[in-house]
Amino acid sequence: MDIKALADNLGLEEDEYLELADLLVDTGMVDLSNMESAVKAGDTDTAAKAAHSIKGASGNLGIMDIYELAKAIEAQLRDNNLETVGTQIREIREKLESLAKVVKG
Repeated sequence: MDIKALADNLGLEEDEYLELADLLVDTGMVDLSNMESAVKAGDTDTAAKAAHSIKGASGNLGIMDIYELAKAIEAQLRDNNLETVGTQIREIREKLESLAKVVKG
């Protein structure tokens, strides 16, 4: 992940971008936990809202792999499809954990 390029695309300094990315990691993990709980409870609306939150935050930062996964999860949940989102949720968790290693050092 090219932090400098992502920061430049947003007109930010690298340290400013890293602060925002750190916030994405922290809030994204909370959203992800909420999404997992909602999926287990069969609450597609709450789960879709959590996916939407991750989608928006990652898209704003130009982290398109997380954005695309969250977008796909949100669409599936809006169609009341709970069966196929588990793998994608795990993929988002892995990507957020990788991002955390970059931003937290």
